Amino acid sequence: MSEIAKHWIDGEWTGSGTVSESVNPATGAVLGRWADGGEAEARAAVAAARRAFDTSPWSRDRSLRHRALSEMADRFDARAEELGTLVTKENGKKIAEGLFEGASPGPTLRHNAAMALTDTGISAEVAPVGVIVPWNSPVALLIRSLAPALSAGNTVAVKMPGQTALVANLVSQIMAEVTSLPRGVVNIFAESGNTGAPYLVDSPDVQVISYTGSTTVGRLVAAGGAATLKRMNLELGGKTPMIVFDDADLDTTVPLLAAGITTFAGEFCMTGSRILAQRGVADQVRTRLAGLLENVRVGDGMDPETDMGPLIDKADVARVDAVVQAALAYAKPIVPGGPATDGALAAGAFYRPALLEVEDVSTDIVQKEVFGPVATFEVFDTETDAIARANATESGLAAGIFTRSINISRRVSREIHAGTVWTNTWAAINDGFAEGGYKQSGVGRLRGPQAITEFQEAKTVVHSIPPFQG
Repeated sequence: MSEIAKHWIDGEWTGSGTVSESVNPATGAVLGRWADGGEAEARAAVAAARRAFDTSPWSRDRSLRHRALSEMADRFDARAEELGTLVTKENGKKIAEGLFEGASPGPTLRHNAAMALTDTGISAEVAPVGVIVPWNSPVALLIRSLAPALSAGNTVAVKMPGQTALVANLVSQIMAEVTSLPRGVVNIFAESGNTGAPYLVDSPDVQVISYTGSTTVGRLVAAGGAATLKRMNLELGGKTPMIVFDDADLDTTVPLLAAGITTFAGEFCMTGSRILAQRGVADQVRTRLAGLLENVRVGDGMDPETDMGPLIDKADVARVDAVVQAALAYAKPIVPGGPATDGALAAGAFYRPALLEVEDVSTDIVQKEVFGPVATFEVFDTETDAIARANATESGLAAGIFTRSINISRRVSREIHAGTVWTNTWAAINDGFAEGGYKQSGVGRLRGPQAITEFQEAKTVVHSIPPFQG
């Protein structure tokens, strides 16, 4: 790619004084160059969103929003394969995962197109909205916030991550093709630094922030927005407990546990990073799961034989490995994992999956999100013990239960402090299901009927007008 990828602000393509390179994490090869933005682009994006809200019919015309979101869905569908392939090259997902993400915008946009025609009785006057997108699933997580914000009648300034700036540019190209979308309703810039996103958080002109990312940064975002009493929608880190009871069907359960650790190379807020096995099946689960993880084939996501792609970069490999090495002071390595540097893998950012057995739930490896293909293994005796262990972290995004008993499923799911609980499945996500966390895993909900209300403000209007005198 010889052309420099640019920002898309107020319907125009704009550059920056700084140009950065995008690198394929599987090979280390340069994919292209992109305009690296910051506060100036954030200011321009917010100003354009404000103008569009004030001067276009967007916030007042439900039919326009329905048409634009429907057309946007069609445009994304038409370029889904191109988008998914670029996600694999720039983010590192294996190709099936990349194509899955590339195809994800259409259904979410159509769902929210329908919601645009639904009168919730709540005013939409909260624009502009600032959306801060992470690199791990840049397309899916952008659309997850953007679609309900647009459906509600808002205009939006989007900060995309530098690690996937070429994906951001392609997304912008697709948006630019939507003829029914008024100029300035959506504005997208990318940055590798940390000046544009703080501007969105601090600016009194931005009314709502939708941020997806780590709990640590989420706290900073919330603190930054406090000065303007900004509304916050935060989807933060997770430590998903996967609770395997003695009666579970291990032939289906154990492969799901392995997938929960390795999907997206573990760079997923709902990664099944805590395996809790009841004592009666613990030995079988440990042995079977170790066998699957030890045979995971790491490699370039474009290779269809790859089981798990790279992490986002080599710095992330070093970070994840440091977490694992520190945990070995108290944890038993069932599968040691570690950097994969043999042969062609040496050029990429590869890390083999790790499984560490622990007893103490207060340890860092249990409490803190790793954001990589690393899981802990814990043994429990009773249902009460399982619930206590599952709830022992500050996170509460998701949980999995594996049992043949509907009674166990009902009792345990009721007691688990998490926004989403699955039984005998994992990562079942649907636009009709509310998605968000308990405790330190976030504030608010995306997807489901609640999502649109995250971007609306309640207003009571009382009219006292004398009867018409004809």
